Amino acid sequence: LKPAYFEYDSSELSDEAQRTLSDNANLLKQNAAWTVTIEGHCDERGTPEYNLALGERRAVAARAYLVSLGIAADRLRTVSYGKEFPFDPGHDEAAYAKNRRAHFVITGK
Repeated sequence: LKPAYFEYDSSELSDEAQRTLSDNANLLKQNAAWTVTIEGHCDERGTPEYNLALGERRAVAARAYLVSLGIAADRLRTVSYGKEFPFDPGHDEAAYAKNRRAHFVITGK
């Protein structure tokens, strides 16, 4: 399962993020026993409270899109980590772009 990336200060799904989520949905349909946690992540800018809320909106947006593609809602849970677990520890726009994501973890098979 691939992460879906977001623009700065946004929880809107770009066309690219929708394509990624469609690919993830196809994989989830092939593996119907999997349950998944969708983690919402942010870059380091913003307050902890703001980033936790934004991370939640990102995870929920990804979950809603997967449900719209036919994935059962009870297979998908969400959690926000805000800026606590960056994918890239850098402090530039390239790193920030990698950290603004909905990350998928298979939590049950």
